[in-house]
Amino acid sequence: MRRRPAVLVVPAAPTPRELKSLSDIDDQEGLRYQIPVIQFYRRNESMGAKDPVQVIREALAKALVPYYPFAGRLREHDGWKQALDCTGEGVLFIEADTDVGLEHFGDTLLPPFQCLEELIFDVPGSSAILNT
Repeated sequence: MRRRPAVLVVPAAPTPRELKSLSDIDDQEGLRYQIPVIQFYRRNESMGAKDPVQVIREALAKALVPYYPFAGRLREHDGWKQALDCTGEGVLFIEADTDVGLEHFGDTLLPPFQCLEELIFDVPGSSAILNT
């Protein structure tokens, strides 16, 4: 696995700067954790010579415009209550290359994956819930 340095992908256009309080349901202490996610994309031959990393990065930047809260940061306010600070700072994006192809995982992409720990990467300082 060869990883490039993590970068922040910001919204492709200006977004509102606001503070959105979480509901009491969303702000439960038992929900204050991160869930690692991995997404696989098969190469689409109609994309020709386009760099899939650039296509995904640009699509993410465009998606962060209407879904701008995802580009913000969780903060505590009024004591222990959490709020989403819509800062437009962006989301972490890590480009990686590997010698393993999707065919290595079989016809159906279902867990468990043999090398999940290598594919999911925790950027130092990003595993906290608040301010990340």
